[in-house]
Amino acid sequence: MNRIVLLLSMLCMSVSTQPVIDQRRFSIAVSKVQHLHLLAQKYFSDFENSLQTEDQRQFNKFHQDFCNPDNIIIPDNKHETQRSSVLNLLLISKRLVDSWEFSIHFITWNLFPRNQVLHRLSDLKKGIQMLIEASDGAEMSDSITLPVTPFGNFYENLGGNESQKRNYELLACFKKDMHKVETYLTVAKCRLSPEANCTL
Repeated sequence: MNRIVLLLSMLCMSVSTQPVIDQRRFSIAVSKVQHLHLLAQKYFSDFENSLQTEDQRQFNKFHQDFCNPDNIIIPDNKHETQRSSVLNLLLISKRLVDSWEFSIHFITWNLFPRNQVLHRLSDLKKGIQMLIEASDGAEMSDSITLPVTPFGNFYENLGGNESQKRNYELLACFKKDMHKVETYLTVAKCRLSPEANCTL
């Protein structure tokens, strides 16, 4: 009888501690993407401040709706984000990070710390992949083709003002996408706490 009670106690402890493990992993991932988002904000702001007034005025016309690759389907609004499953939010986050591991190479501004950002993106992606696997979504993740680049002119050799414009657009989109990933991971983490209010 004592052995049965002990086994049941161990089983209950295992079940009760699982959300804590998931919360810890999510907390680490959220912390990593928050740091990336802050870096993206800083370097976009620094780059914008380095531009001539006329260039700022022209570049500000850029519509950030063009940031998203067509084959990454993301929630259209806060309501859709809140209705999305944890696994779907994780998969979208991973695809966005995947896209920037490629696209970040086309930021040519010499003050942008490309290698540092790539390292942080890779580290974040590994953390998200672990969360996906814990959510039994590893097969879905492996079956997804890597997304295309957000813009159509990445492969062109641009010079002068066009190069500056592309740097502006890329930095703006990088900032926007890191904010999205931060939002998706925060909402997914909140779902693990039934008592929490996950309203955006």
